[in-house]
Amino acid sequence: METGLVMDIAVEALVVTVLVAAPVLAAALMSGLLVGILQAATSIQEMTLSFIPKLAVMVLAIVIFGEWQLAVMAEYFETIFERVRTMTL
Repeated sequence: METGLVMDIAVEALVVTVLVAAPVLAAALMSGLLVGILQAATSIQEMTLSFIPKLAVMVLAIVIFGEWQLAVMAEYFETIFERVRTMTL
C-alpha cells in the first residue's frame, strides 16, 4: 500500500470527523457561552446549571443535523469500501 494513499485516507477521515462533529460542538459552545453570560450577569455560580441547557441544545442539534451527518459518514464509508475493493497489494 502506498504512503500517499494512506495519507489521503487519513486526511479524508479527519475532514469527515470535523464535518460531523462541528454542528453539535458549535451548538454546545454557543449554549455554554450564553449560559455563562447569564450566570455572570445574575451571579448564579451553580456548575450544574449549564449542563441541562447544553444537553438539550446538543440533542436538538443532533435532531436537526443528524440526517446530514449520517449521509456524510455513509458517503465516506462507501468511498473507503470502494477503495478497499479496488486495492491491490
